[in-house]
Amino acid sequence: MTFNLKPQTPAGEKFLSASQKLIPQLRKLADDADRSATMPEESFRALQSSGIAAAFVPEDLGGWGLRSIYDWMLGIRALAHGDGSVAIAINMHLAVSRGMATAFHQSGGKQDSASARPLTAIATGDMLICATATEAGTDNLHPRTEATRTDDGWEINGKKMFVTMSPIATHLAMNLRMRDEEGDHLATTMMPIDTPGLLPQGDWDALGMRGSGSQSVKFDKVKAGAHAVRSIGPWGEWSTNVLINRTLGNLTLVAAFLGIAEHAHEIVLQSVKTQERNNTPVRLNPGVQQTVGEMEIELTQCRGALAQAGIGVDDWLANAIPNPPSIESAHELMQSYQAAKWIVNRGAISIVDRALDLSGGAGFMNKHPLSRLYRDVRAGPFMQPHAAVDIRSYVGQVALGEYPNS
Repeated sequence: MTFNLKPQTPAGEKFLSASQKLIPQLRKLADDADRSATMPEESFRALQSSGIAAAFVPEDLGGWGLRSIYDWMLGIRALAHGDGSVAIAINMHLAVSRGMATAFHQSGGKQDSASARPLTAIATGDMLICATATEAGTDNLHPRTEATRTDDGWEINGKKMFVTMSPIATHLAMNLRMRDEEGDHLATTMMPIDTPGLLPQGDWDALGMRGSGSQSVKFDKVKAGAHAVRSIGPWGEWSTNVLINRTLGNLTLVAAFLGIAEHAHEIVLQSVKTQERNNTPVRLNPGVQQTVGEMEIELTQCRGALAQAGIGVDDWLANAIPNPPSIESAHELMQSYQAAKWIVNRGAISIVDRALDLSGGAGFMNKHPLSRLYRDVRAGPFMQPHAAVDIRSYVGQVALGEYPNS
């Protein structure tokens, strides 16, 4: 029996339904985007016109008022059934807009407040946000892109990689190193994509996720206002807020790789049910039956791990409202995400690999969608935090109560 994952809230039902309706359109555009390594702009216009891009915007500002991380995860999973590149790209925008909606609620939720204006712009389709936390030779806690004080604000210099969706975004959000008279801080900022000194490099040419627009961006003496850079904790150290934000923004990315694997499973299952070899149905081959069985087991494991993590995060957040969480509790939240990431990333790769085995030579051809899915699913382990080589040690540290500081 299929492990059906169902949304828990009305806003989640809207998000999932709208995402499922777009799957055929996303699939139609995905292969051309993959071949040309360009973003399918029509797909992103559909995400905006459908309301998906404004899912976290409060209802009284024109959105759906989505709050559940679990339901967000289900929508991203569905979008990845259509195009994994589109799913991970819009996830960046949704992660930032969710944070903006949270700030709006915490500030009192007034429609004429400063925190309402960008949310309204998202709802009207006037704001689409790309985001990045990645740089060469370092990690999320130690960004080298730097903001230094000036007489009237900040100057930003550095280079970011994997700035997903940047070719069509209106704004860019990122983490950086903020230096002031009090020392070094991990900080965030957001700016229009056409800010002078913000220089897209047009260098996206990757194995997979080729339609995600994940180019590099340089920052050459970029000027920012006095309140445009916000400290979120000490540079180079974990803090409660950073652990929470990195978990919430990235757990849903894992769902995209489950969606890719489910799409591959769907393709190959339809194929083996109808194919014949030497006048014998392929589905009667014991080796085919065993391979399909292995895929089913992997899918059940992946769905179960991701569902548990998503529901667990929602429960954790609900408890955090009356009970401010400790950094140890935030590490345990991150640990649950990392465990799910390990299970789903490895399982998804295995599922798509088996699908390619069952497809034979047909799936090896570039014109076959399995070729794209095989390359796209391999991006999962590279998503931070943590890299595949670091996940197990981190999970073990937290289980042993040896909570890392950096």
